[in-house]
Amino acid sequence: MHFLTPDYFRTLVPAWFRRQRLLVSASGAAEIVVGVLVLVPRTRAAGSLSAAVLVTCYLVSHVDAVRRARPDRPRLLERPVGAVARLVVNVLYIVWAVAVARSGP
Repeated sequence: MHFLTPDYFRTLVPAWFRRQRLLVSASGAAEIVVGVLVLVPRTRAAGSLSAAVLVTCYLVSHVDAVRRARPDRPRLLERPVGAVARLVVNVLYIVWAVAVARSGP
């Protein structure tokens, strides 16, 4: 989706980051590589750890979203409850990815 709707993903990048276009493209490419690694049984553990690292990098964006959240925003994910929920879900993704990495051969 990073390549199909890049404008949306650029809105998720904190404003103080430079080169948002490059960051969105690079993270999209990284997600594809990580996805392939997770799909192949022999590389699943490495792919899962890579996914945990990638999602950990995304926490910067989610913490920034919590910082900028306001109760009067029209979109739920831009309000405090939605921004915190996004952050919690991503922490759970990291835990899940690490668990998958440790679970198999």
